[in-house]
Amino acid sequence: MSLGLLGKKLGMTRLFDAQAGIMIPVTVLDVSGNVILQVKTPEKEGYTAVQVGYGEQKEQRVNKPDLGRFKKAGSTPKRFIREFRLADGAAIPETHPGLEAFTAGQWVDVIANSKGKGFQGVYKRYGFGGLKQTHGSMMHRRTGAIGCRSTPGRVWKNQKMPGHMGTTRTTVQNLKIVAIRSEDGVILISGAVPGPKGGYVTVRAAKKKTA
Repeated sequence: MSLGLLGKKLGMTRLFDAQAGIMIPVTVLDVSGNVILQVKTPEKEGYTAVQVGYGEQKEQRVNKPDLGRFKKAGSTPKRFIREFRLADGAAIPETHPGLEAFTAGQWVDVIANSKGKGFQGVYKRYGFGGLKQTHGSMMHRRTGAIGCRSTPGRVWKNQKMPGHMGTTRTTVQNLKIVAIRSEDGVILISGAVPGPKGGYVTVRAAKKKTA
């Protein structure tokens, strides 16, 4: 894996491709202020990685061990921290390259927590077809039978049931960087990105698509 970017989802807008004559929906990500907090080496930690921080945090909201770690790195406290694992022997920059880590037209993967939906039934959570809508049925949107009294006499693990939906780590692969606006510290990525406005995201080079 190469060094990636941390950022915040600002929302969606659209761009027009004059050559193709089409409208491109894009998600705007603020990726300014990425800072390298720690470099991990095979000699000390057993592998090569770079720990990156993003987003300002008040000192009084940080515990003392983390505060000492931030000061050792010469950085202010950061709210969002992620680690990018690198190949052994890979060149590690002294400072984070920021927007220069990517180029317009490059394919990337975006990782974030999906929007929370609260407690949902099986209709919305799993797309169940439901039961009869006629003849006095009172089970229109319910789950239906989930087991049997005879063999196996229990409910199987992973049975699809109503419950909490959303707020899960989600990766959307093979999104293209449409534009990079260095003056604003943002990148515009085609399509939708997981999470709500203001949610934190991780952008890395695409693993499955390079051209």
